[in-house]
Amino acid sequence: MADEIHINDYKGKRLHFIGIGGCSMNGLAMILRSKGYIVTGSDRSKSSYTDRLVQKEIPVVIGHSADNVDGADLVIYTAAVPKDNVEMLRAKELGIPTIERSNLLGQITSQYETVVGVSGCHGKTTITSMLALILSNAQKDPTIHIGGEVPFLDGGTKVGNSPVLVTEACEYVESFLKLHPTIAIVNNIDDDHLDYFKNIDYIYTAFEKYVALLPEDGVLFGCIDDPLVEKLIDNTKVKTISYGLSGGMYTAKDITYDDHGSATFMLCVDGENVQKIVLNIPGEHNIINSLAASSVAHYLGVTYEDIANTLSSYRLTKRRFEYYGTVDGVKIYNDYAHHPSEIKASLSAADKQPHGKIYCVFQCYLYSRARTLLNKYATAFDLADEVVMPDIYPGREKDAGDIHAKDIVKATNDHGKACVYIQSFEDIRDYLKSKWQPGDLVITMGAGDVDLQTYKFLE
Repeated sequence: MADEIHINDYKGKRLHFIGIGGCSMNGLAMILRSKGYIVTGSDRSKSSYTDRLVQKEIPVVIGHSADNVDGADLVIYTAAVPKDNVEMLRAKELGIPTIERSNLLGQITSQYETVVGVSGCHGKTTITSMLALILSNAQKDPTIHIGGEVPFLDGGTKVGNSPVLVTEACEYVESFLKLHPTIAIVNNIDDDHLDYFKNIDYIYTAFEKYVALLPEDGVLFGCIDDPLVEKLIDNTKVKTISYGLSGGMYTAKDITYDDHGSATFMLCVDGENVQKIVLNIPGEHNIINSLAASSVAHYLGVTYEDIANTLSSYRLTKRRFEYYGTVDGVKIYNDYAHHPSEIKASLSAADKQPHGKIYCVFQCYLYSRARTLLNKYATAFDLADEVVMPDIYPGREKDAGDIHAKDIVKATNDHGKACVYIQSFEDIRDYLKSKWQPGDLVITMGAGDVDLQTYKFLE
């Protein structure tokens, strides 16, 4: 039924969003409101996203109730909304059509002349927000849709007036196959979301399908540092532009790092030095992210000088190596890193700062991820001096009893890295405070509620 429903048929009618406070859903609500639709929504709890929607005069009800749906012409929901949700059941009872979020985003992308879909298992939010800021500062006025909180957007969405849309293109459950990209960025391909994909070959095939969505005059931008992305570049028939630290059309030379671990480098294009770039965000991985954003921005007509000026002012989105404060002379950071590759990148950024010991608090997200990536987690913490792990954050899953945080702790210790299991964050706080010294650094990681729990270390 979703294939028969198209948002264009509901112009001027009422759209009701179940879970409107989601990082993607609230943005879609704002985009459709700007296009003349009547938008309402509900969510189980209040958040900065729901507050922002109310400020924009989009009605939001906190709490799900069957009568929230009454009078709606179309109901939009996310994959996270259970089938027995009272509003979903009411929509079915009343015969109100429903459409899932990724299908809706796909339909919206078809309405733009230039659609930049930023994909990859790691770095999507940072690259998308970098590119969005560069284009906005260059007066390109794009519409922006990002799955995270971005300081300069006061959220994750901006409605522009140009024919350009920049959006994250998420590979999970192959939702990016609903999009209509004209420019595709593939930053990396990794063994993530193995609760859905069978193995890395299936993940590669999904990205292959995504690139195949490009029109004949479309362009693939790919990071040549990743062998699977290089394979995509070699096999596609569309125009390709490569970037990376190991080579490619866009690369970085003469890299240096300051005391915060942020890089300065010479941007080189086709072997020519074109612009000095100064970043104020830490880590080698952010050099790669900036190369991706720079290459696409220049393709869309932004000068190298303007790109450099914007990148020097760019600050990370929330939960990306976010500084929380200092206690007892110890700096506290939080990072969204939840995959072993992301953990390594984040610890590398921490290691480039002056520090005593690095304590890493890792909250694994999802039992399936712990199960499938157990051995990789064990080798991901080499740059930390000590690792502390609380219980696995269940997210959308139920505990089958076959994997525990203690299993990751054991594997990490067996690899030779000191790692302890401590169940509660209050006890973790007390443990760290008994050990840390001025000049040490604590970085908490994970995609669960570890960001909120991190505030306990500041008490």
